[in-house]
Amino acid sequence: MAPPFAEDACDDPVLAALNAEPVRLLRPKAHLTPFIFASPHSGRLYPLSFVRQSRLSPLLLRRSEDAFADELFDSVPGFGAPLLCARFPRAYVDANRAPGELDPEMFDAALPLAIDPPSPRVAAGLGVIPRLVREGADIYRARLAAEEAAIRLASLYHPYHDALAKLVEETYRRFGCAVVIDCHSMPSTPAAPSIVFGDCYGASVSPSLMRHAEDAFDRAGFSTARNAPYAGGHTTHLYARREVGIHALQIEVNRGLYLDEDRIEKLPSFAGVKGRLGAALRQLLRFEWTRLVQQRPLAAE
Repeated sequence: MAPPFAEDACDDPVLAALNAEPVRLLRPKAHLTPFIFASPHSGRLYPLSFVRQSRLSPLLLRRSEDAFADELFDSVPGFGAPLLCARFPRAYVDANRAPGELDPEMFDAALPLAIDPPSPRVAAGLGVIPRLVREGADIYRARLAAEEAAIRLASLYHPYHDALAKLVEETYRRFGCAVVIDCHSMPSTPAAPSIVFGDCYGASVSPSLMRHAEDAFDRAGFSTARNAPYAGGHTTHLYARREVGIHALQIEVNRGLYLDEDRIEKLPSFAGVKGRLGAALRQLLRFEWTRLVQQRPLAAE
């Protein structure tokens, strides 16, 4: 794998690698459970052209990552569930936004895309093509070419969601239900819990599954909270259809447990936290998922 900030004066091999393989899918040897895990913000391959466009240092750009979240959750294929990871960085394209969450003021001409009505996220500079990193620093030196948005969405954003939608369809056909676990990390703050679950205030996950998830993480020694301050984003809203047996749950892991947030480096505690998280996830997948089935599953293809 190329390093996050390789140097090449003639070409952009990092962007070429991303265009060729925008996502990484870790499939289990046997698909044993209707749970699907997805990590949209842990990508750490930064196109050279993007780095040159930015006024920020590589380290500051990386502050928007859910750094190493993909590694924290990579035990799940061993438990019978797939894990999908975006390889592209969140500061370049945010896969946990709607494709129309665009700020036209970022671009040098009218966008050839449908644009959603202004949202608080776009106003805060955190649309699908972010204008700011999470600390509020402007990413770009100048406005972007208008075609840049369409290129990034077509080559990176849509392949991620196409892959996730396909996993949901495959899983639903096999089991008659599906559960999308949207994997994230969150900045540490004073008195923040270890884990925040987002179930869209009860709309995206059944109460029994939500209670089971909290119990699984409590048993592993994590303090938990629900919907505060993260109640679920685009992914949970997009994929959850409880009425037909498709559920979605966002999980945020406190970065202070495992990450030097200034240097974006793993702390010595990383392995231990990952081990405890693996134990919690194993217990989560013991949920009696047949109670989520709303109709007889179609035959697996």
